[in-house]
Amino acid sequence: QVQLVESGGGLVQPGGSLRLSCVASGSIFSIGAMGWYRQAPGEQRELVAAITSGGNTNYIDSVKGRFTISRDNAKNTVNLQMKSLKPEDTAVYYCNAHIRRLNLDVVEELDIWGQGTQVTVSS
Repeated sequence: QVQLVESGGGLVQPGGSLRLSCVASGSIFSIGAMGWYRQAPGEQRELVAAITSGGNTNYIDSVKGRFTISRDNAKNTVNLQMKSLKPEDTAVYYCNAHIRRLNLDVVEELDIWGQGTQVTVSS
């Protein structure tokens, strides 16, 4: 079964940094676009950053210049480097990936979510 495993969340003071990682495993044929979402208490889930298979990136305005999304295709990994963290960045962060899985010579298209990792920015 294809799955995403996230790590790197924790408690950090305002102005600090964290690096989130997400590793895909399983019978993967290829991985398309990948992204990081976040959801704060009482709020809807929002897309924070995305990266295509070709390396093109997009960010929401509130994190531009502070967050950097990257991927390592050889390791099936997507990362989110977060710097100059603010209290409003506090949320559960989820990675997402569009995965193509080969099943008996048939390619299946899947959208997979990680389990989520808590990021808390507080003094």
